[in-house]
Amino acid sequence: MIFIPIVLLVFAIIWWYINRPPFGRAPAGDRLKKISSATNYLNGKFQNQHFTPDLKEGTSMVTVLNDFVFKRSKNSKPPGIIPTVKTDLHTLPIDKNLMVWFGHSSYFLQIDGKKILVDPVFSGSASPVNFTTRSFIGTDVYTAADMPMIDYLFITHDHWDHLDYPTIKALQPKIKKIITGLGVGAHLERWGFDSRLIEEKNWHETVELNDGFKVTAAPARHFSGRGLKRNQAIWLSFVLQTPAMKVYIGGDSGYDSHFKEEGDQYGPFDFAILECGQYNEYWKYIHMMPEEVVQACIDLRAAKFFPVHWSKFSLALHAWNEPIERVTAEANKRNIKIVTGIIGEAIDLNNEPTPNYWWQTVT
Repeated sequence: MIFIPIVLLVFAIIWWYINRPPFGRAPAGDRLKKISSATNYLNGKFQNQHFTPDLKEGTSMVTVLNDFVFKRSKNSKPPGIIPTVKTDLHTLPIDKNLMVWFGHSSYFLQIDGKKILVDPVFSGSASPVNFTTRSFIGTDVYTAADMPMIDYLFITHDHWDHLDYPTIKALQPKIKKIITGLGVGAHLERWGFDSRLIEEKNWHETVELNDGFKVTAAPARHFSGRGLKRNQAIWLSFVLQTPAMKVYIGGDSGYDSHFKEEGDQYGPFDFAILECGQYNEYWKYIHMMPEEVVQACIDLRAAKFFPVHWSKFSLALHAWNEPIERVTAEANKRNIKIVTGIIGEAIDLNNEPTPNYWWQTVT
């Protein structure tokens, strides 16, 4: 008599919670019709190019949860405050091609006078429950108020550590155009964005932008989803061509043949931004190991690369600085140019990279 009403109440609360605005909205209507006709959409969801299990063969979710509780690195969070600088993005020299990293996968690009923002997360959390998965101390030095007017906002996929509802809502008056994956527009329209500002693309589709800019949506090996149902929107990377350079904007991805295919079809690249953290052998198909990141750079035929997806959130079992230590060691061993910088530093994309091992000073 008491148990059943309690169970029903719990389910009602869960249902209410996951239908709140931050969870977005599933594609419907004409958007769903377009998605349903896509060649990489089968059995009611988007598919990777090759078979991609959530976990490595022979691994169970019980094992993963056990390791998160009992085997997580004691250094999964930094021992001290992450060093940062605060660059005034409103006063950057317009003739400079620059990158400013905000930690994890959020960064600002100024190229050929255009201002570009990628996967901004400024709320201090990478989770639907905002008191969990908190950002490292010192990393939240930028807010939406610090952003200038944004010509192009790129969203690689709809996971919480890449598409942050409070940040996107705060940025809304500053965004001139959004380029994202097919299906993500349903979230954005629920949040009040005009559909005319949103360009939703599937793999290998191109958007011709203004002033000699164009961007092509490129494959990645990952998954999507903000709620209970996965893979209703596509995940991708971007090939950005500007009058001066070609940039690979990487999204979350496991290693696969698509890097070589993209290098052959769209490369060579002047600069690549590649995800290198939050990996584990358990989920090796959806996140690259650091050594694979270097190989991806080689496959893309990129002159140099900047590793992101680390130094702000702890989403895996490894130490907070293990990704950058491993990827730097592998890049140096293979004589690949790697660019590193502290959060907030304005990095000149036209200059040769200067080694900066700032993470070794965090104590």
